[in-house]
Amino acid sequence: MSHQHGSRSAEDWHREAITWRNRAILLLDHLPLPVALCDPDGAILLANPAMAAEWGMLPGQMRGRNALDFFRPRTTARLHPIAEAVRLRRRSRYPLEVTWTPPSGVERYGEVDVDPVSDTPGAPTALMLVLRVLGEHTEPVPEPAPAASEIEARILALAASGDTTPRIARAVGLTVDGVNYHLTQLSRRWHVRGRTALVARAYTLNVLDPESWPPAPTEPG
Repeated sequence: MSHQHGSRSAEDWHREAITWRNRAILLLDHLPLPVALCDPDGAILLANPAMAAEWGMLPGQMRGRNALDFFRPRTTARLHPIAEAVRLRRRSRYPLEVTWTPPSGVERYGEVDVDPVSDTPGAPTALMLVLRVLGEHTEPVPEPAPAASEIEARILALAASGDTTPRIARAVGLTVDGVNYHLTQLSRRWHVRGRTALVARAYTLNVLDPESWPPAPTEPG
């Protein structure tokens, strides 16, 4: 008799599970840390107000979007261990350096801790994302340096034409040593050896115009 009194129906367990789920969501909503829960492919299942506020959105507006629509990983190579952890059902924390752009337009940066989680050992794995905001770039991000300077591009174009070092030196107004200096610097920067390899690399980097003959530097813009 006491055993029957102490037993619980499936409906009771279901009702209690819903109660605890609602409590967890309420707790998540009040957390000051930005938190989101994603499926194994990165689609956002739910996000708390702190997470949505980073993009000036409501939590429901993030649902169904992929987390990579919002975050830019510093290196995509860091995503591979996370995918492998999901596949092998590993439980560990994977920090991921990210940047993102809020409505203010000023790029922010921080770290997302990615934790594979599941309700039970046999349940599908989900990904919990906890964002730590580290700062923002108040200065404009500088443009990447060109692959070659104007004088280096001119030297490469003449070298591609088959000109000798003395002829190149006269054409660009340098000494022979000056031309050799620039060629040596390019070799070190591009990790190649020899004039033929330098010219080939110049074409792959779009320093030289592949449609121009005689060889000429690519026009800016």
